Amino acid sequence: MATARGRTGLAAVLAAGAALLAGGCSSSFAIGSSGSAGKIIAVGAENEYADVIQQVGGKYVQASAIMSNPNTDPHTFEASVSVGRLVGGAQLVVQNGAGYDTFMNSLENATSGSSRKVIVAQHVLGLPDSTPNPHLWYKPGTMPAVANAIAADLAAIAPAHAAYFKANAAAFSRSLSALDNAIAAVKAKYPLVPVATTEPVADYLLQAAGADNLTPYAFQADIMNGTDPSAQDVAAERSLFTQHTVRVLVYNQQVTDSLTESFITLAHANGIPVVGVYETMPVPGYHYQSWMLAEVQALHEAVAFRVSTEQL
Repeated sequence: MATARGRTGLAAVLAAGAALLAGGCSSSFAIGSSGSAGKIIAVGAENEYADVIQQVGGKYVQASAIMSNPNTDPHTFEASVSVGRLVGGAQLVVQNGAGYDTFMNSLENATSGSSRKVIVAQHVLGLPDSTPNPHLWYKPGTMPAVANAIAADLAAIAPAHAAYFKANAAAFSRSLSALDNAIAAVKAKYPLVPVATTEPVADYLLQAAGADNLTPYAFQADIMNGTDPSAQDVAAERSLFTQHTVRVLVYNQQVTDSLTESFITLAHANGIPVVGVYETMPVPGYHYQSWMLAEVQALHEAVAFRVSTEQL
């Protein structure tokens, strides 16, 4: 990341937000471990959801994440026996839905329990099964709504701590103000900035930041689903770089192949910075808030200073 290129007021907003979030999140969650005695055992299908569970549940909850490996393609994840046991022992499960983590449905059905609470982000947001972009955690309104749902279900499990969970959910939502301000600042400073993408991973965030994504959605969907895009769409994507139409390439850092690598190379060759985005939260070192803010910072660095951030 650039640090000495004549920082603007926008950069100051982003830096201040990062400092605020770094000092404001202290909870941690386990990866694939059982809960401590007396604590509510909870599972997040993806580690970003496990992180929010832990922030809301605090000292009364032990949250575990099923998917946290940045080298894993979440779309092709296959659950193991140990993962089945983890889900089977959970009192609360949070998953994304929208066709993203369908393996969870099988695990829940195989280890059904009448007392288990299941939160699906898609359903919390009232989205249909046909929602084309399943990467809901990049939508700014998703996690506050999920946090409130988590607080409600934890309160149902442990009524004596209901006020504690509600207060933590409110604190979580307030902590997102730095991220919201950073997004708004990019949108105000660089309205309709043209960008290219390989997949729709961060599309919701790009939309919130006012970016103009010029990559055909059919191309993004094909790459996401492991399908060869049409020759026409490949040519259209290439032209975005060779004709210097876009200011940045945003690509899925966790899942690349020869085609996407060729576009990264083409972007570099044409002086267009690239930004890698993630489907699971980079660990250690991040909470949901600081992760999303880091992605916004990387976008800003690319647009303002032509600096690439391929890894957080």
